[in-house]
Amino acid sequence: MELWTILSWATLLTLALLLICFLLYCGYIQYVHMKYDYIPGPPRDSFLFGHSPTFIRLIKNNTLIYEQFLDWEQRYGPFIRFNELHKVRIVILSPEAVKELLMSPKYTKDKDYDNVAHLFGERFMGNGLVTDRDYDHWHKQRRIMDPAFSRTFLVGLMGTFNEKAEELMEKLAFKADGKHKMKMHDLLSRVTLDVIGKVAFGMEINSLHDDQTPFPRAISLVMSGTVASRDPFLKYSLGKRAWIRDVQASAKLLRQTGKECIERRKKQVQNGEEIPMDILTQILKGAALEDCDPELLVDNFVTFFIAGHETTANQMSFVVMELARNPEILEKVQTEIDDVIGSKRDIEYEDLSKLHYLSQVLKESLRLYPPAPGTSRALKEEIVIEGVKIPPNITLVFNSYVMGRMEKYYSDPLTFNPERFSPDAPKPFYTYFPFSLGPRSCIGQIFSQMEAKVVMAKLLQRYEFELAEGQSFKILDTGTLRPMDGVICRLRPRTNSRVTA
Repeated sequence: MELWTILSWATLLTLALLLICFLLYCGYIQYVHMKYDYIPGPPRDSFLFGHSPTFIRLIKNNTLIYEQFLDWEQRYGPFIRFNELHKVRIVILSPEAVKELLMSPKYTKDKDYDNVAHLFGERFMGNGLVTDRDYDHWHKQRRIMDPAFSRTFLVGLMGTFNEKAEELMEKLAFKADGKHKMKMHDLLSRVTLDVIGKVAFGMEINSLHDDQTPFPRAISLVMSGTVASRDPFLKYSLGKRAWIRDVQASAKLLRQTGKECIERRKKQVQNGEEIPMDILTQILKGAALEDCDPELLVDNFVTFFIAGHETTANQMSFVVMELARNPEILEKVQTEIDDVIGSKRDIEYEDLSKLHYLSQVLKESLRLYPPAPGTSRALKEEIVIEGVKIPPNITLVFNSYVMGRMEKYYSDPLTFNPERFSPDAPKPFYTYFPFSLGPRSCIGQIFSQMEAKVVMAKLLQRYEFELAEGQSFKILDTGTLRPMDGVICRLRPRTNSRVTA
């Protein structure tokens, strides 16, 4: 009896302590509400969970969260507060605030990036260039990587851009009869994967021709995992255990590939072999300059491997979708390509700067469909923006997708109109940041747009395309934004295309 009495008292004491902790937590949440509720925002779904049920529901329904932000902006203005448990975030849709907070190095990235650093406990991008929140440490990494994105390096990539894009054109030729349906996102994703593998790491992935390569599926899984991990309760779901293990295994595969690639390059250096001045060389150079954690090398491999192909493929898919929906824009950009490229098979670096209208098309696609739609910053001290006082210790969320679709910044914002980016058009200052802004802007943005120009110029030079019926034109958030249906097209050769051998 004494043992049972002791156990009973122990159980009661544990329950009492848990109740006290819960009441204290509730008290803290109430304090948070009182501190921040003067900032406009929608009613919470619940006292404890805040707006989390809304976001979880949107994620499960494959509905874009940013559309909810657009709706809230119309009701609550450019500063929107929302709550997730005890955390408070503010969506900032003010150009003045974007300029102040993204252009300055003193505002660091937020803990939101931890969802990309680790996936369900498995290291993914770790502390690489995208996820590093320590500005000084990040700056050292950025300086080391900068030479791999210099003009000299980028000009040298044209051969690979042409080579891999040509492989895509040849693959398309087998089914470009106006009857076969092709999922363009899948094909464009494979070609950009082949490009980044070769130019950045000296790897011949050959995913365009090898359906057994595990990388496309692994990348798709880890990107989906970054979105799903926003649900704090997902890891407790018994029905998702197998899927979570697949995501973890995919992260391990990518990191193991990075380790093997790095070891091969180290041996080449030790053996005195000639090595390219590519991203991998710069990663190893950084390790030589500093006492570098070996895992950090893998972090940056994974970062560039993922970011170097995913966003560009998504962008080009949206471009194909919109050109197919807007034949007058398609005709205009094809006319420019005919004038600049003519019948040449290989596109030269100097040609890219002459493709002015294609540049406008690419920029407009990034306004409507930015693959990397936003970023966040941690606010450590109080600021006042447009007369709104924002207390410290809060997360600020910036979103190019939302700002690019607001009527106060763009007339008729849902219309795809490349003329918005013509030389004489007003510049969209601090409302357009598909590659972010300021010191933490994307290091690979010029690389990305060069690659997109080469692939799109070849595609438009050779083929006409039309969208297959029955597509939803919805957007899927898998960590980056992509067309949900994959842009299913029928292609046929252009009758006036005269590409030389």
